[in-house]
Amino acid sequence: MNASYAFRRSNGRARLARRSGFTLIEVLIVIAIILALGAIVGVAVFQRRDTADIDMTKIQLKQIGDALDLFYLDFRRYPNDDEGLAVLWDKEQLDPDADETKWQQYMKEPLPRDVWNNEWGYRGEEPEHGDKYDLWSNGPDGEADTEDDITAWDQSSEDDLGDDLGSDLPAPPSDGP
Repeated sequence: MNASYAFRRSNGRARLARRSGFTLIEVLIVIAIILALGAIVGVAVFQRRDTADIDMTKIQLKQIGDALDLFYLDFRRYPNDDEGLAVLWDKEQLDPDADETKWQQYMKEPLPRDVWNNEWGYRGEEPEHGDKYDLWSNGPDGEADTEDDITAWDQSSEDDLGDDLGSDLPAPPSDGP
């Protein structure tokens, strides 16, 4: 009876051992679920990163625009195309005819490129879009004049409160009958 009990006991352990592990199909299903969740989260994170890069570029355009305005206060002009944006942090770029004693460091850190490592576009002498100057980033694709370009002239119109002042107000009453 001892032998038969031992056989049944060891046979039960073998069945128990077979049932205690995961089957290959179960493991593959779990891996597929994990990969699907990872893909969903990854897409959301990368979309958020793209939005953050665009927002950062808009902030940098504003910083450069503020530095350009400070330059204008000192020199009564915006940097010419030869000086470019580099004159905001590098005195050596200043036009030789300009009064060097007026120059100050308008930006603490050089900002020669946008977040996609493209040079900023700047046109100071004959702006085509802005009233004072044209300043832009070619955007994520790095190509000029495409849909993803980020421009200072678009930003300045969004920032102007004067354009939106009274847009929510009702129309004045008419004097007529």
